[in-house]
Amino acid sequence: MNFLIGISADFDPVHLGHVDLIQKAREVADKKGEEVVIYLNKGYSANHAPFFASFEARSRMALEAGADRIVPIEGLHHRLTMAYTVPIRIAMMIQDGVTDYVDAAEVNPQKIKRYASGFIKKGIFSGIPRSLPNRNVIRWYAVNEFLYQRFKRKMEFHFIPEGKVNGEKISGRQIRREILENNLQIPENVVKLLPDFTIQILEEEIQQGNIPGQRNLEVLLKRLNTAPRHQLLNIAHLNAAAVEHIIQGRWYQAENQVWASLRQADYGPVLSRLALSCVEENVTRREIYELIKDYERQGIIPPDQTMERVIQRAWYVASMVDNGLTGSEAHEKFRKGSRTTDKAPYSFDAGLHLRSFELESLKDGMDAHLYVDKRGVLACELKPPGRKVKSPLKLTGKMATYLRLLIDSQVIPLQGELLKQKRGWRIKLKVG
Repeated sequence: MNFLIGISADFDPVHLGHVDLIQKAREVADKKGEEVVIYLNKGYSANHAPFFASFEARSRMALEAGADRIVPIEGLHHRLTMAYTVPIRIAMMIQDGVTDYVDAAEVNPQKIKRYASGFIKKGIFSGIPRSLPNRNVIRWYAVNEFLYQRFKRKMEFHFIPEGKVNGEKISGRQIRREILENNLQIPENVVKLLPDFTIQILEEEIQQGNIPGQRNLEVLLKRLNTAPRHQLLNIAHLNAAAVEHIIQGRWYQAENQVWASLRQADYGPVLSRLALSCVEENVTRREIYELIKDYERQGIIPPDQTMERVIQRAWYVASMVDNGLTGSEAHEKFRKGSRTTDKAPYSFDAGLHLRSFELESLKDGMDAHLYVDKRGVLACELKPPGRKVKSPLKLTGKMATYLRLLIDSQVIPLQGELLKQKRGWRIKLKVG
């Protein structure tokens, strides 16, 4: 096995702070006789957005800055949150033979270790409070320690100060904004933040029309403008509130109009970008579920983030709410380890409200498409030849809460099937 010094990044574009990072990795690598390898995000950034500069351009920049080799990371950032992509990337790096990881952080490494210890102990790497400095560094450190149980190897972390010019932190987001606002000319205040090779590569890419990278707005807006509720709800990282506000906000002609609808559904910037990426690429809940289950089988996903745990949580909260607790009280008890004695059902029935003239068109085994209507009522849509049949679902309070929590999980797939039973037509609901 070759031993490597690793960095995982967007480098969009490579600025002077990134050059310092690669040079630190170069220093460690030269002492150990190892390679500097950049794990470079490809299709979408770690924040789930299209890149400003292409993968090829960013690869050239990283190699010019002193890296030996580029490994593309693709297929993750338009599908999964950081709580999942970080374990997957770290596992990949450890399996590739990365022994040392270099990152920039403005806190003492001992503080990083102390902050991370609680998350390591609980095996939870989602929901790291915004109040903690360098949240993503904490997550990387914690997951690296967690995966030691799986691989019996882990990376040694090396931290350098974050890149600054005249006391101000260098921001890739600000660099991109300044170039865009200057009609794709690189202004003097940005030139001071970039190495010469980055400036040259950016100018070449701009001249060739490769910058800025953009979403496929034609596909994105058409899907948002035309897809019915049940189809939108089947897309990963859209919950019922997001779907409702998307429907209410139609007709979309620009991406910022969609952002306004998602803000109304309490989506923050990162989740909004992830949701839009999933709509753009038509990423379904089923796809996410199967992807995570595959990584679970490899022992990479922490126990608290497994699909079974998401389903267990929904069942526990529904059970406790049925016993008089509030949803927030039930979530807190689950977080502290409380569980029900019975297991979450992965299959259950729901009744329907059907009119007599609709019955003759129904067939046993038809797909029942689940959605939440504009009043917040759980419902399904059947599609017999030549018509649509819509009906609210008849469920107990506990089962209705359970189903709604699964819908709002944003990743658990749900399937409905129409069945003819002695007591009449029913919907068989299947979870996961």
